[in-house]
Amino acid sequence: MAVSLNRPNGTLAFIYWIWDGLDRTIFTAIKFSFPARFVSPFGFLGMLTFITFIILGVSGALLMFYYEPILDRAWDSVEFINNEVPFGFHIRNIHYHGSNAMVMLALLHMYYQYFSGRYKIRNEILWVTGVILGTVTILEAFTGYDIIFSERAELAISIAASLTNSIPVAGPTIRDAAFGSGFHDFVLRFYTQHVFILPIVMLGLMAVHFPRFLVFDVPMVMAIGGAILITGGVFPVDLGFKFQPTVPPGITVPEWYLTGLYAFLRTQYDKFVTGVLWPGLFIAAIALVPFLDRYKKFSWKDRPWVTAFGIVGLAQILVTTYWGFYIPTDSTLPLVERLVIDPINLYLVMILLIPLGIGFSYMMIHLAKEAERKAKLAKDKGPKKVAHIEFSEKWINWIIVALIAFQVFLNLAAYNAALSGMNNMSLFFAGLILVVFAGMFHVYRYAMGQAKTAPPPPSTKIRATKSMIGTHKELSDGDETSSSGGSANVEAKEELIGKIEEKIKTTENPDGTLAPETPEIKANTADLDLKKDTDIGMSDLKKP
Repeated sequence: MAVSLNRPNGTLAFIYWIWDGLDRTIFTAIKFSFPARFVSPFGFLGMLTFITFIILGVSGALLMFYYEPILDRAWDSVEFINNEVPFGFHIRNIHYHGSNAMVMLALLHMYYQYFSGRYKIRNEILWVTGVILGTVTILEAFTGYDIIFSERAELAISIAASLTNSIPVAGPTIRDAAFGSGFHDFVLRFYTQHVFILPIVMLGLMAVHFPRFLVFDVPMVMAIGGAILITGGVFPVDLGFKFQPTVPPGITVPEWYLTGLYAFLRTQYDKFVTGVLWPGLFIAAIALVPFLDRYKKFSWKDRPWVTAFGIVGLAQILVTTYWGFYIPTDSTLPLVERLVIDPINLYLVMILLIPLGIGFSYMMIHLAKEAERKAKLAKDKGPKKVAHIEFSEKWINWIIVALIAFQVFLNLAAYNAALSGMNNMSLFFAGLILVVFAGMFHVYRYAMGQAKTAPPPPSTKIRATKSMIGTHKELSDGDETSSSGGSANVEAKEELIGKIEEKIKTTENPDGTLAPETPEIKANTADLDLKKDTDIGMSDLKKP
């Protein structure tokens, strides 16, 4: 039996075996693209969001080994993980900052798809499921920091319970199902929602939301992971104070993705209107955009009203988020006066942002179209050189060597920091390791791209020598004196051409043999036909 020499073996054979086994599964129905060069991450923000979801799943599973979903043990178990469990500090910071990164990436992904108009190419279902998925992502993050049961978590729980109870007719039933009958039920129910119910819902929505073509850029994935670790090292998450029913809680605010809602609630207006109706209407309006957008073009410059609506909504979110964080620092003021926001001021600002957002949108559209017009005129006048940096092979090799050396140093530094108990420094160095690896991978990818697009080597040219020039001059002088010609002139010219050939051979290759790369030079005798006019001038000899 003949054996193919091309048959993969070892690890490669095992990988091919797994891939062939997955050929009939839903996994291979999704086409993964690994770009050979740097591409903008805005095009695959959804993929990066899914990567953070995987990071959260792994880190959350590790935290489950030590977390206790019991009322009087929840905060203590988290403290034990943070201070006593080996690498517990690292895992908890990765989980916390990963949740913030997932919410941020989901919002960026939604707004990029919105302004680029990608929901218009038969992606209405993907858009609607994406909006729902983003809402569930915020709920997942909300239940996550609530199960710690700190003073901050207790404030969020109380607000969420009151908002749920304010829903007409079904409010009390939903509150009892989601929160239970008291604090003893709450911790276990929120824990169940956080680790089981909401992730199952998110996976189901992802199965519908994911397109068939996904971009998996290894350097960007490593960079996102490194950014999460670096953030955890620079801004380690605080445990906060343990909630004590007998101790009045201090002034605190929820997470950044909920402070906009918190600002509306601080107006002390109707809870259902401010906390349920307004956010519900905003989410519904965002979800219905593909069905209301009747513009034929995709660019944000060609969809002014849709762009204006997005700018206004984004401006209102930013203003209310900042307003929710702001609490006067004057402790002499009464607590109610420090927390309450004047509803007239808040809603006047919200209304004022509408014309300002529309005006800003039209101004940006006008400036963008004017810039396009000037760029087109400049292009018509002539090609414009684009400045770009190109590294030689030598510099690429030196950069890769420097990155490898820096990688070794970072590994040693992270290990020493972990041994000495500097958890935040070890987490910071671990993040730098991933970022440096991303840079090294990108440089290698750039070098491979440069090698594929390298220009061909220059062709071999015949070098003119002084003897050849002298011969040519001799030929020219002879031609000038014999322009009245006959057959004798023709014979003399053929003899001179033979001398040129001989000199070329001896000059390029002293042994008398012509190199294979050197083109053979032959006399052009087409114009030397004796039946034609033999009066050949110098101009004729110069013809190719």
